[in-house]
Amino acid sequence: MPSLQELIHAFEQEINAFIPANAADLEQYRIRFLGAKGAVKQLAAEMKSVPPEGRKEAGMMLNAFKQLAESRYEEHSLVFNSGADSGPALDISLPGVPVPAGTRHPLRVVENQIVSIFEKIGFSVATGPEIEDDWHNFTSLNMPENHTARDMQDTFYISQNPDWVLRTHTSSVQARILETQPLPVRVICPGRVYRNETISARAHCFFHQFEGLYVDKGVSFADLKQTLYYFVTEMFGPDTKVRFRPSYFPFTEPSAEMDISCTVCGGSGCNLCKHSGWVEILGCGMVHPNLLRNFGIDPEVYTGFAFGLGVERITQIKFAVNDLRLYSQNDVRFLRQFQGL
Repeated sequence: MPSLQELIHAFEQEINAFIPANAADLEQYRIRFLGAKGAVKQLAAEMKSVPPEGRKEAGMMLNAFKQLAESRYEEHSLVFNSGADSGPALDISLPGVPVPAGTRHPLRVVENQIVSIFEKIGFSVATGPEIEDDWHNFTSLNMPENHTARDMQDTFYISQNPDWVLRTHTSSVQARILETQPLPVRVICPGRVYRNETISARAHCFFHQFEGLYVDKGVSFADLKQTLYYFVTEMFGPDTKVRFRPSYFPFTEPSAEMDISCTVCGGSGCNLCKHSGWVEILGCGMVHPNLLRNFGIDPEVYTGFAFGLGVERITQIKFAVNDLRLYSQNDVRFLRQFQGL
């Protein structure tokens, strides 16, 4: 008569080789191994013939066999149950459930357009941290401590002594570029900036900037004007008129504000242009010699120009958006208007 160990080994081989063809085969498996008169019950009855000194080992073998029989049954059951009829049959010939198409944010649409325009004339994209130290955000840009120009930007301070701030402009990225990259440099610096301003239809505590920098030998104000004129005609159309007005920025000299003819009224006067026919879009100028010296660049050899514009402002002009708060409210009724751009 076979021993208990031999019986268990034979049953294990049978279980491992078993693959049910249908639910009826699986039920026969359950009866044979796990039923009231199945193999597990029969082997348990054989335990009485095992000598006392071998019962512990035999019991462990029997328990392992029982677990094997049960686990294989559960595995096969899952296969058959997963195919059970739990509802209407899936008809793969039917059209799928439609998924609403999303859309890019209008600020991202305009940002991508600006990048594309400047990349065509040799500008590369540079980014930097939104939390900046005093040197990169102010001092290196010709705004030393207690300089009155710092009052032009109401700043969020993270800490003081040493000063760490939420950057007030992406000019800090330009500073890092001049600090680390060899000349010539031709970059645009997009990014979010922060200023402590009262939130309204015309201002927000954060906004998005695009700043540009070009430093090389022989760069002139004529190069600046031609570059910006190219940008404006590509962004707003070839009939757009441009004018420059003298202004002041601590990091450029001479400096100017640039206006374009109103894209809504064509220069005849409307609410967008405050009935002047002109809309201000950016500030610009020649890089200040002191700024170049701060990075070990000889202003007698190298010159450059810089400019900065607000993405929200360009988007407002391009799409006639009358409230800057709409950009950050995530109102799908507003965002859906830009689908397909």
